[in-house]
Amino acid sequence: MNSQREGRGAGADQVLEHDYDGIREYDNRLPNWWLFILYASIVFALGYWLYYHTVQAGRLPVARYEYEMGRAAEAQLAKVSAGGPTDQSLLLMAQIPARVAEGQALFTQYCVVCHGAQGQGVVGPNLTDGSWIHGGRPLEILKTVTDGWPAKGMAAWGRQLGPVRVEAVVSYVLTLRGTNAPGKGPEGIAVGAKPEQDAAAAAPAAAPAPPAAGGNRP
Repeated sequence: MNSQREGRGAGADQVLEHDYDGIREYDNRLPNWWLFILYASIVFALGYWLYYHTVQAGRLPVARYEYEMGRAAEAQLAKVSAGGPTDQSLLLMAQIPARVAEGQALFTQYCVVCHGAQGQGVVGPNLTDGSWIHGGRPLEILKTVTDGWPAKGMAAWGRQLGPVRVEAVVSYVLTLRGTNAPGKGPEGIAVGAKPEQDAAAAAPAAAPAPPAAGGNRP
């Protein structure tokens, strides 16, 4: 006998025969509301998989976040770049995936011969460490790419690429800093290795806090 019934009738509880430390197990049908949640969850999971992973009609949370951050950076960039490129505008451009992707394509086409595919340095210096020969601020990098240093073998790309594409290249170079790809050793002067460090350095200094009440005055 595999099971026994407690009570009689179609709706009687059915308890299984096994017993674990005095605990008996019922073998009743699950409630309809519980089954509805189960089946609805399965349908939702299938639809979610098809929509986001198969058809890819929507953005997953991380992609959505990056998209919104890129839009915010584009809006802020439009405000700060009206008077020409600045350190801040170039740093903002480095946060916009479309600008960085354009810069990466140009870098791959024109710059890898001297700087390597990862910016690790070949003939030219390593772009991934914290040292820069002609200055590591965004505007200084922009000047280097635009005007070049012919005496040191760095070509002037301003006329060939134009200002918009040069800025895109700079935005990509800014994303390389701090990645420390293995390659040539540091050259030049050590500066902030990450764009956010330069952003903090370029920001105006906060006003000193007023002396506390009752404190000693100079």
